Amino acid sequence: MISTLKTASNSSIVPKPFLKWAGGKTQLLEQISQFLPQQLVNGKIKKYIEPFMGGGAVFFHIANNYQVQEFCISDINIELVIAYKTIQNYVDELIAMLTDTEKQYLSLDEIQRKEYFYQIRNQFNFHRNDINYQDYNSGWIERTAQMIFLNKTCFNGLFRVNSQGKFNVPVGKYKNPKICDRQNLKAVSLVLQNVEIQHQDFSKWENLIDSQTFIYLDPPYRPLNKTSNFTAYSQQIFNDDEQIRLRDFFKNASNQGAFLMLSNSDPKNEDIEDDFFETAYAGYRIERVKASRLINRDYLNRKTINELLIMNYQSSSII
Repeated sequence: MISTLKTASNSSIVPKPFLKWAGGKTQLLEQISQFLPQQLVNGKIKKYIEPFMGGGAVFFHIANNYQVQEFCISDINIELVIAYKTIQNYVDELIAMLTDTEKQYLSLDEIQRKEYFYQIRNQFNFHRNDINYQDYNSGWIERTAQMIFLNKTCFNGLFRVNSQGKFNVPVGKYKNPKICDRQNLKAVSLVLQNVEIQHQDFSKWENLIDSQTFIYLDPPYRPLNKTSNFTAYSQQIFNDDEQIRLRDFFKNASNQGAFLMLSNSDPKNEDIEDDFFETAYAGYRIERVKASRLINRDYLNRKTINELLIMNYQSSSII
């Protein structure tokens, strides 16, 4: 059962993503907001569904700027789902643990910090199968604290796992990382009250879709080339077959009257002849927006590229 969202409109702190997430949409919010359906602006959208939650930038933006009654979010990455549920239900305990972690970490010298980081990373990986994901236990809070710590102190601040599901990002070299952002965690917790949070495949939302639903889809991006790695957010591989399965979900939801927006990479950045998305989404609206590659092994190669926004509606909030 989906409940009504408790907004953070009475808080002076506007919630933002509590994790830096590869492919996060914070930098694109201004552009994305221009293409949101006019029905959302007019208050005709009653339900918002985001099946690839990630860092949640679009969710937080919509929750704080539009009157939507029901919010449903999910992700296939169980670690991320646990983090959201922990912040939703146990934010004070999490803040206390993160505060202690931050104090201890910042008191260490560079060599000691490196040792501390790998100690936490090893613990995080060793116990990845020990948590009961169906019912809360105290391990949720510690695991979420470890995930946030690793995200705030690892190289380039991203979440990446290998084929075994082990977090494999090396230590970063931040002088004074903000490991515990108490005010934001409190604001995020407030927004998440009564939001439906699920660990499930995107297709599981099909039975909740109607003509008053807006769905934002931000799947693992289709790689631009053989060396790209936009799908390492979980053990699951999101290949072209999965992209087509998502296209079918898009079509089915559209046929049910829902409004949909999908983000993905633009293959034409690398190959002007690659019409994968034009073919898959023939008949739908495709717009290109500018994005900076914020996560790249070679800092000098970071550049502005096109990304795609695919919609099943023509009217938008563009003025």
